[in-house]
Amino acid sequence: MPLTAMTSAEVRERLGELPGWELRADKLAREFRFPDFNAAFAFMTRCALRAEQLDHHPEWCNVYNRVKVELTTHDAGGITDRDFMLAAAMQDYAAVSAGS
Repeated sequence: MPLTAMTSAEVRERLGELPGWELRADKLAREFRFPDFNAAFAFMTRCALRAEQLDHHPEWCNVYNRVKVELTTHDAGGITDRDFMLAAAMQDYAAVSAGS
């Protein structure tokens, strides 16, 4: 099934479901903060496993307790449902990792 980029209106509507996420340079973007490096790395590990299942990989950067994330679907030329699926999983994993 080919992935289709969402319209700007669709993206704005769906962003309301993801607290802390924003649209930056045509990508879903968010910075997560954790108590320490171990919690940040645990978060990234969980996300990496889910990303592999979705065959959808984030652009991200980790420095100590922070993880900056950007999501877009390059093959579709924009943001797709897959980006929102991964972002929602990241929300859940962040809550778990913050308590690590």
